[in-house]
This record gives sequence, C-alpha cells and structure tokens, in this order.
Amino acid sequence: MDLFKLSLFLFYVSSFTMLPSSLAQDSPQDFVNAHNAARAQVGVGPVKWDEKVASFARQYANQRINDCRLMHSSGPYGENIAWGSSDLSGIAAVRMWVDEKQFYNPRTNTCATGKVCGHYTQVVWRSSVRIGCAKVKCTNNRGTFITCNYDPPGNVVGQRPF
Repeated sequence: MDLFKLSLFLFYVSSFTMLPSSLAQDSPQDFVNAHNAARAQVGVGPVKWDEKVASFARQYANQRINDCRLMHSSGPYGENIAWGSSDLSGIAAVRMWVDEKQFYNPRTNTCATGKVCGHYTQVVWRSSVRIGCAKVKCTNNRGTFITCNYDPPGNVVGQRPF
C-alpha cells in the first residue's frame, strides 16, 4: 500500500473514532457501563441490561415524548428520570444521578438536609441487578427525556444500598 493510500485509510479510520461523543452515549452498553462504574466505586456488583425492563422504559419514555414532564411512571420497577433542555446523553443523565453521591451519608443512610440523593442510591442499590433505559427527544424542541428502570426496585425504606 503506498503512502497516500495508507494516509487516506488512517484518516478514514480516525474520523470514525473522533465522532462527537454525544453520538455514542445512549446505547444499552453505555447505560450499563455508567451504572457499573458507580457501583464498582462502592464495591457493588454489576447490573445487566434486561430487555423486559428496557421495554417498560421505552413505553414510558414514549408516553412523555409530547410533554417531557418529569413524572414518575409508578410502575413495578425502581426508576430514575432525567430531563435536559437539549440533547442530554444517557451517560450524562447517569452522571447527574451519581453526582448526588456527595449528599449521601452511608454511615447514617440519609441524605444531607435539603438535598436529594435517592437517584444515586438507586444506581448503586446492591439488589437492583437488571436495568433498562430509554431516551426520547421530545416534540416541539422540549428537550430530552431519559428514564432508567431497575429490577428489583431499590430505595427500600430501612435498608441500605450497599
């Protein structure tokens, strides 16, 4: 292969590896990896993608596509929801939930006064081992709605996440 063809080939390959990161942050594996990174930090085993849970997440996300309201589904699973005014990625949504870690006190199993930490504790809940997530771009430029569902549900009163 001559130098020109090699250079052209390398340019072609590198152009795919340098795609904007937002294009590659919404796959099932992206959601699983983001969850498992947070879980590993506290010594909790990994979650796995579950198509039944994901189907529920997709159905619920599609119900929110016209209004993008941050309303929980009241379904049979644990649930974290997120909204972004633009194209929020799945990884960014999980990061928002994990950022609540600073407000969680594992010694007392409580959140700091006036703070929220239940999204974080759901991400790292030891017995929640199956997840399914979905993302929709809401109509009329209303932003992005993301939901992750957890089976079995976490945040059980009186229990600790890890």
